[in-house]
Amino acid sequence: MFLPTTIKEVEARGWYELDVIIFSGDAYIDHPAFGPAVIGRILEAEGYKVAIVPQPNWRDDLRDFKKLGKPRLFFAVTAGAMDSMVNHYTANLRLRSNDAYTPGGKAGFRPDRTIDTYTKILKELYPHTPVVVGGIEASLRRLTHYDYWSDKLQRSILATSGADLLVYGMGDKVIRDVAKAMRNGFNMKLLRGLRQVGFMADKEYVERLYNGKTIVLNSYEQCVEDKKKFGKNFCEIEVLSNMMKCETTLVEPVDDRYVVITPPYERLTTEELDHSFDLPYERAPHPRYKGKGDIPAWEMIKHSVNIHRGCFGGCSFCTISAHQGKFISSRSERSVLKEVERITQMEDFKGYISDIGAPSANMYRMSGRNTELCEKCKRPSCLHPKPCPNMNNDHSALLDLYRRVRETKGVKRAFIGSGIRYDLFDESEYFETVVKHHTSGRLKVAPEHTEDHVLNLMRKPSFALFERLNSRFHQICRRNELKYQLIPYFISSHPGCSEHDMKSLASKVLGKLNFNLEQVQDLTPTPMTLSSVMFYMGENPYTGEKVYVARSQDDKRKQKSYFFGGKLPEAQPSHRAPKRGAAPQRRSGGNKKFAKR
Repeated sequence: MFLPTTIKEVEARGWYELDVIIFSGDAYIDHPAFGPAVIGRILEAEGYKVAIVPQPNWRDDLRDFKKLGKPRLFFAVTAGAMDSMVNHYTANLRLRSNDAYTPGGKAGFRPDRTIDTYTKILKELYPHTPVVVGGIEASLRRLTHYDYWSDKLQRSILATSGADLLVYGMGDKVIRDVAKAMRNGFNMKLLRGLRQVGFMADKEYVERLYNGKTIVLNSYEQCVEDKKKFGKNFCEIEVLSNMMKCETTLVEPVDDRYVVITPPYERLTTEELDHSFDLPYERAPHPRYKGKGDIPAWEMIKHSVNIHRGCFGGCSFCTISAHQGKFISSRSERSVLKEVERITQMEDFKGYISDIGAPSANMYRMSGRNTELCEKCKRPSCLHPKPCPNMNNDHSALLDLYRRVRETKGVKRAFIGSGIRYDLFDESEYFETVVKHHTSGRLKVAPEHTEDHVLNLMRKPSFALFERLNSRFHQICRRNELKYQLIPYFISSHPGCSEHDMKSLASKVLGKLNFNLEQVQDLTPTPMTLSSVMFYMGENPYTGEKVYVARSQDDKRKQKSYFFGGKLPEAQPSHRAPKRGAAPQRRSGGNKKFAKR
């Protein structure tokens, strides 16, 4: 059964009270690739009664926020799989016309700054019921952060939303602890003792925290006054986010209060990760969306398999390490193959697995040879400025997994749709296997740029590595008579990148290598990334080195034009009022008797 979304579905289970109600900015897809479903299923497995309210209408009489009444324990709020501002606006601050996480790909079914909006509504309607926020939007805005859309520093989302508790990172472990702590009622003392959470506190509480395991960051107000203090905060936060074992509590003053962030859990074990993926998902969108159009994000991943979490690449513009961590948690072969078998039984499956992947496709079961060295390591990337000598980049376990997937009955081909890190292998069996057996005709990789000084700021390897990969790719294709394409990703307007650098990129990629580029993007500085900090500061916070930043939309458009031979796209206004159309019609589900309970 799907987790209930309406009064009728709740009562069909014989429930007269809910323990947790999840509000999500995404449509409800019951699948392990979608966070609200994972959190809901984990709580359900612990014996809690859980319901989901997907994409509630926040512009009418708020019936969607009232229809299930108040839960016994808490409301859980998430913006969904994306930060809502990234979801809504392009890098040029133009309003997007679609939303991949909504039926029919329609825009307008979630507000800007979704967590703030949902939480404020819930706190107004149910002031005495705790609200716990989580997911990517909450995680990356847990402390003072640069907000590209307002072009200024913003307070922690705890301060702006009024939430009682914030869960950051992947919530598999901590959400169980939160529910357990609230089992006998809201107890802030118990909640403050949990790992991997954030909350607001007063001066008296914070003074009791000061010890060798507490770092007091520069206040929000100090960061606004002095960009260098904001940069120093970021360096502290990033280092601690990427440690294998961390016991440090962060405290950040804001207004007359304090944001407190407790230390994270260690990475999930294989058994713990398997548990999350093996829960009884329906592996489909909720039936409420029947006849409303396909959900693009679901169509993209429904025949794919995620094999691990985490990424040790540490790219400056990427949020993965800040949210999932740099240390890899891998699923067991058994769990992966079980999921592959379930996919083969889907009615619309034609024999093709679209992706056996993860944040980076080829980090499965990789870790340091000496774990004690990893526990002391503070590097944000295991691959930059050069690969760590302690890294065990053996691909044999991944190759065995690929082989087992290929041998699964019903699987004709299994492709690698996630990007591969080509600085993890040299003349290895892995790349030849991927090209020969796991390429759909187009293999995607992400060199991101051609100029070394820009790549260094991106924490990416030299473009010379991509040129060698390109040469080897064509050798393998010629030898095996394969007419395949290599599809590179590139980014414009990254801090440090000038118009001259983009001209050089165009000369090398469009000219020398003769690529027709299609996978390109203008940088969107997202919260809690090194790139966003450099964009805001105009310097590298680690070194103090000044960096050029293309700030104006005209400069950004001009840089992006070099991907297409220097042809400038038609100018558009930088901002546009969010014309979302009429509020979508919703069924009221109005059962007043149930709501009072």
